[in-house]
Amino acid sequence: MTDTAAAGAAAVAALEARGVRRWLPLGAEVVEILCGVDFRIERGEFVALMGPSGSGKSTLLGVVAGLDRPNEGQVLVDGIDITAMPESRLAVVRNAKIGMVFQAFNLIPTLTAQENVEVPLYVGDHLGSPAARAREMLALVGLEHRLDHRPNQLSGGEQQRVAIARALATDPAIVIADEPTGNLDAANGERLLELIGDLRTRTGATFLIATHDREVAGRAERTLVIVDGRLRDDGTEVRHPGEVPA
Repeated sequence: MTDTAAAGAAAVAALEARGVRRWLPLGAEVVEILCGVDFRIERGEFVALMGPSGSGKSTLLGVVAGLDRPNEGQVLVDGIDITAMPESRLAVVRNAKIGMVFQAFNLIPTLTAQENVEVPLYVGDHLGSPAARAREMLALVGLEHRLDHRPNQLSGGEQQRVAIARALATDPAIVIADEPTGNLDAANGERLLELIGDLRTRTGATFLIATHDREVAGRAERTLVIVDGRLRDDGTEVRHPGEVPA
């Protein structure tokens, strides 16, 4: 690779939003939910997203995760513009490039921990054995002794670890997590945050975490704050979660 090509590759962000707008019709009016949102997350970063109820946080998360589409603007994942991509292609790119972690874990109850982690590996062109990769990921999150357990045989903290292992299984450009500590007690929430920090060190994974928890945001390198559909101060990051509006 030439120096120019290497510099170009290095400049590709894990996730980028450019002028993202989202609105919905409400009777004869139009309600704007996202008002020209711009931000960029570099590879290896841990970024938190905070905002009061009704701020547009959940809508923004859905749009950048490829689960919803903006009315205007662009979303780029690992340099790939997913904004107007056909749904069939988007599903493949989303599976390969975006790992999702949900507050409710979203594990398939009839599958074992290992089988849950294998699921995204059967979509697209993943090399190697899905079973071997799943075992590797579960060992990475400290659950190599829970491979054959189903979700109802796991604690909440263990279920969320399985969800993180599944999110990382495809080696995505970014892991997007929606309130990942929301269903965990304080002790398990703390363990999860320690795990995320460890995973970043060991794998170089990139995380965007939406949260209401200032302690979670305090672990991030920076925090994006959305208020009334706009990133506060035009996207200026907050490094002290105590400043975040309630």
